Amino acid sequence: MAHPVSPLARPFPAIPPIAGVTPRVARAGYKDWGRCDLTFIELAEGTAVAGVFTRNICCSSEVELGRQNVAQGHARALVVNAGNSNAFTGYRGREAVEAIMAQVSAHLGCPQEQVFVSSTGVIGVPLPKDKAKAGIEAALLAEPCDWQAAAETIGTTDTFAKGAMAKAVVDGRTVTLGAIIKGSGMIAPDMATMLGYIFTDAAVEPGFLQQLLSAANQRTFSCITVDSDTSTSDTVLAFATGAAGNAPLSSFDSPGADAFAAALEDVCRQMAHLVVRDGEGAQKFIAVTVSGAVSDESARKIGLAIANSPLVKTAIAGEDANWGRVVMAVGKAGEPADRDRLSIGFGGTWAAREGQPLADYDEAPVAAHLKGQDISIEVDLGLGDGRATVWTCDLTHGYISINADYRS
Repeated sequence: MAHPVSPLARPFPAIPPIAGVTPRVARAGYKDWGRCDLTFIELAEGTAVAGVFTRNICCSSEVELGRQNVAQGHARALVVNAGNSNAFTGYRGREAVEAIMAQVSAHLGCPQEQVFVSSTGVIGVPLPKDKAKAGIEAALLAEPCDWQAAAETIGTTDTFAKGAMAKAVVDGRTVTLGAIIKGSGMIAPDMATMLGYIFTDAAVEPGFLQQLLSAANQRTFSCITVDSDTSTSDTVLAFATGAAGNAPLSSFDSPGADAFAAALEDVCRQMAHLVVRDGEGAQKFIAVTVSGAVSDESARKIGLAIANSPLVKTAIAGEDANWGRVVMAVGKAGEPADRDRLSIGFGGTWAAREGQPLADYDEAPVAAHLKGQDISIEVDLGLGDGRATVWTCDLTHGYISINADYRS
C-alpha cells in the first residue's frame, strides 16, 4: 500500500555523475508492486570501500558477508534488493547472497568478496534466487540511470527518494560525494541505520576511509531514531573510486583530508536527517540537544532516551509542552544527572531551570513553537562539558497504520 509523501520531505538534490560509478536498475519482482526493485552499481577497478553494519544479533547473511568482505578494502559492485530482507532465512538466504556474488563477479571478472549485497524488506522469507538472477541479468543490459532512480529503487516504505551531495577541495582538485539512502521505520542507532551508500571520485586509502566513516557515523547515523528498533539489515557503505586523480588520502596529514572528512560527515548528516524526516507517520522533525553532561557519550545516551520515549514523542505530536515527560526520560537514561541542576526548554524558551519551574514561565511561545514542523528540545544537566544532539520524529497514528498492514 502506498502512503502519502511525508510533510517533512525534501526535494532530491542534483547529484552529478561520479567518475568510476555506474548505477543501473531493474525489476526482479520480489513483490507485486510494478516497479524496479533491484539496483546494480558497477565500480571502477581499485575502488576503496568502508562500511558500518548493524549490531543486531539476528542480522542477515548480506550483513555477515559484507562485514567480512569490507576488511579486504576494495569493491567492484553493489547490488541492493528491495522488498525482501533475506534475514532469518538460514542457509537458503546465504546461498542466495553467494549466488548473486558469483554471478556478478563472473561478469566483472573480479573476486567474489568485492561484490557487496544488501537486501531490505520483509524478514523471514528467503530471497528467491531465480528472481535475483533474472533481475541482475536485466540490470546488466539496462542503460545507466540517474541517482534519483537508484534512490527510488532501494526504497520500501519510504515516501520520497533520499539523496545528498557535497564537494571538497583535495590536493588542489575538487572532488564530489554523492549518496543515496533508504529508511523510514525500524530505525534506531546501533552503529548505523537503514541502507545508505556514499560514492566519491576522491582517492582515499581503505583504512583511512573506514576511520572517517566510523567517526562520521558516530555523530550522525548513530544519533537518529524513529522507533528504537534496530534493523537486521542496517548497512552504510562508502566507495572511493580515485578517479579525481588526487594523491590518495591516507591520514589527516594528507592535503585536503580535513576538507574531505567534513564533506563526508556533512553527507552522512544530510542523509540521517532525511531518514528521520520520512519516519513512518511523522509530522514533526525533532532535534534534542543535551548539554552539561559528564561526557559527550553520556549526553548522546540521554538524548536518545528522550528521543525514544513514546510519551515525549506523542506529546510533541499533540503539540503539548509537557516538559515533565522530558524530566522522566532524563531520569531513566541510566546516566549521571542531578534533579536539582536540570534545566528543560523548547525552541529556545526555558520552562525549568536548575530543578525548578520558572516562576515567570510563559507557555505561549513554546506552544507556538510546537505548532511548527521543526521542533527543538533543550536539556542542560549542569554537570560538565558533555554535549550531543540527536534527531527523531513524533509518534502518530500513522506509524501504527503503516506497520499494521506492512505485509498486506
